[in-house]
Amino acid sequence: MAAAPAPANGFRPPNLALTTVGLALASFMQVLDTTIANVSLPTIAGNLGASSNQATWVITSFAVSNAIALPLTGYLTRRFGELRLFTWATLAFVVASLLCGLANSMGFLVVARALQGFVCGPMYPVTQALLLSIYPPQKRGQAIALLAMVTVVAPIAGPILGGWITDNYSWEWIFFINVPIGVFSSFVVGRQLKGRPERLEKPKMDYIGLATLVLGVGALQTMLDLGNDEDWFNSTTIVILAIISAISLAVFIIWELTEKDPIVNLRLFRHRNFSAGTLAMVMAYAAFFSVGLLVPLWLQRNLGYTAIWAGFASAPIGILPVILTPFVGKYAQRFDLRILATFAFVVMAGTSFIRSGFNLDVDFQRVAMVQLWQGLGVALFFMPVLTILLSDLEPHEIAAGSGLATFVRTLGGSFAASLTTWAWNQRSTVHHAQLTEHISAYDPTIRQTAEQLGQGDLQRGAVMLNQMISQQAVQIGFNEIFHVLGIIFLIVIAFVWFAKPPFAAKMGPAAAGGH
Repeated sequence: MAAAPAPANGFRPPNLALTTVGLALASFMQVLDTTIANVSLPTIAGNLGASSNQATWVITSFAVSNAIALPLTGYLTRRFGELRLFTWATLAFVVASLLCGLANSMGFLVVARALQGFVCGPMYPVTQALLLSIYPPQKRGQAIALLAMVTVVAPIAGPILGGWITDNYSWEWIFFINVPIGVFSSFVVGRQLKGRPERLEKPKMDYIGLATLVLGVGALQTMLDLGNDEDWFNSTTIVILAIISAISLAVFIIWELTEKDPIVNLRLFRHRNFSAGTLAMVMAYAAFFSVGLLVPLWLQRNLGYTAIWAGFASAPIGILPVILTPFVGKYAQRFDLRILATFAFVVMAGTSFIRSGFNLDVDFQRVAMVQLWQGLGVALFFMPVLTILLSDLEPHEIAAGSGLATFVRTLGGSFAASLTTWAWNQRSTVHHAQLTEHISAYDPTIRQTAEQLGQGDLQRGAVMLNQMISQQAVQIGFNEIFHVLGIIFLIVIAFVWFAKPPFAAKMGPAAAGGH
């Protein structure tokens, strides 16, 4: 079925600022919940009488259902409209959050988190489409910059806020805080955008596409989340998940490209800027996600930081994006966005190369300062790349394109999380073996060193010596990973330059929303 034409443009809410706050809060709440529970897992597991392995399903269930829901955004907006979908999804997120906080067993919490992840899937892309529709063309860069800031700051704030709430109140409140925010956002946006014209369709349900999507993405996301714990392809479970995912996704792609009315419009990749921008976004976000994952882990694993202090050391990455967002949104369109993105990736590559030279004696100030400077790259990365990938979509394709790009970006982050932690562990093991291969317990120098470390106790000293070697091996592995991440940021620059100006033509007056 052909997409319906966009409604007459020119609709503006009575209070643009209030509507923007409502949309931004909903998006912040949704992105925040991807990370807010991470540091609280031990407490949650202890209170609900579950093991640490069972507690990881609090994260996995959210990620799997969220990944399944994201690419359905295009179908859902065509069927129900952007405003109705936003309002319903936000209120459903409130209910799911309430259920998470009221959970009295791990099984109940996992189911509630799965529901929470599914209903919040369309929220970010629909928020993006609504913001673009209510801003005049010359100010849409500011709307995209605002969402870019949310995308950066919320995942950073999540672990810090989650740890603080868990330590000072109780873990249930990391979910309960969503209730007033979600109610406020849905009420404000619903009232402000009441009467916004939307043309709806009744697209045929693509059952085969839906079934293969759920099976393929569900198996893939579960495999990525469990891979490191299950020792990857040495596990029968991982092998089975990989086979199910590969077959299902192959059938899904072939079916969606040949189906007259697909549930996920993969034909959006026919647009040059959407393809180039999405590829650049996925690679850069995967590398950025890896930085956000590895730095706090390294601070706790190697330097002995607590979770909260690791969060504080990582947090400066969000400072410059917050400060610069209004200026980036206002003035970025005066420049070739490819140049801004190139500068951003050079900065992010540079900070990665600096981290590749870190050692065990690095202090808090240096770690925080490198994070701060990476924020400059982040501030100039998301808005230009988001603008590029949306620039050659038709107005009726924006919500679907945003959902599809966010879905692929999310999967990229999941791949990055699994691969970087696996590679770090593997390289640490290799370097530990290399550092110890020439050490002999019969070497007088080694025995003397061990005795000094153990204050005369040889066995205790040997254990301490091994711990020191392990720390060095982990540090070398960390440095190698960041050297590779720096190279990836530089490679992304090439994909940005596949895009072709203009980068605002299709998001002009016609993009007033609706399907």
